[in-house]
Amino acid sequence: MTSCEDLSRHHLPLTDLFMQPTTHDQWSDHALSRQQLGHFEQHGFVSGIPVLQPEQVEVLREQLSRLMDPSHPGNPLFYEFHSNESQDPDTVLFHALGGWRIEKAFHDLLYCPRLRMIAYQLLGTAVRFFHDQLFCKPPAHGGVVSWHQDYSYWRWTQPMAHLTCWIALDDATVENGCLCYLPGSHRWGLLPISGLSGDMNAVEELLDSDQQAALSEQVAVTLRAGEAVFHHPLVMHGSHHNRTSSPRRAAVINYAANGVWSHPATLEGPGSESFPILPEGQPLGGNFYPLLFDPQRELAGETSQIPSLPSSLGT
Repeated sequence: MTSCEDLSRHHLPLTDLFMQPTTHDQWSDHALSRQQLGHFEQHGFVSGIPVLQPEQVEVLREQLSRLMDPSHPGNPLFYEFHSNESQDPDTVLFHALGGWRIEKAFHDLLYCPRLRMIAYQLLGTAVRFFHDQLFCKPPAHGGVVSWHQDYSYWRWTQPMAHLTCWIALDDATVENGCLCYLPGSHRWGLLPISGLSGDMNAVEELLDSDQQAALSEQVAVTLRAGEAVFHHPLVMHGSHHNRTSSPRRAAVINYAANGVWSHPATLEGPGSESFPILPEGQPLGGNFYPLLFDPQRELAGETSQIPSLPSSLGT
């Protein structure tokens, strides 16, 4: 097998796929409104955010197709690679972590200006990359992603100051298994892990009666290809089967506020075997956790005109 360069050593864009802003006004053009920030605070997510142009989506689809091939020369660089993570023998759920290390478009997706600006606004401080994910639900028998909270898998990084961005590479519909949310569930507190790809409702046994009732009030977030939804690390979310004749593909970028540190004593995943875990107490940084947005660097410290949420780090 031919070796593949590890792109994690590069902390700048490698292609011209995403034009980088050079002025404060250009950065401001990528910002969410105060109303959108308020929706995130109230419900735990904000959706329908255009982040990719059609030609960018097409490049990512092509590279995802290559990455899904287990014989790809960069496959050993994945933190996790599951051709099928579904626990249901009748369905398939492709899921992998680490594609940014292997293909240039997924590396450069980290540097998409709109994603970086919004991550700053929602975290309220400088932003580091945490890890990426790739999902594909194939036609007709795409598996579920069970109800879960992202931070239940991330407790080895503290404090909780994280954010997820889920980007549709195909139109995400109710029929093909778009993300679903329980609005306001980010205020439920941290719950134990109940599984990611088995019984859709496995979490129900961990919920009180009011929380169980909320399962019937789930909100399906449909997206056009190239749109994104951002969500809180505690909001309950999942996705149902893909029963359509087309795939449902997505890329995910997970962020952490600058200053989050490693606490591996509580490690339960992801990727406990190959994920780059840092020593106890060490702040996230280095090759695997690059700084993506620094308001002092990108905005020259002029942040007053760009609305943002308070940082949970108190900075």
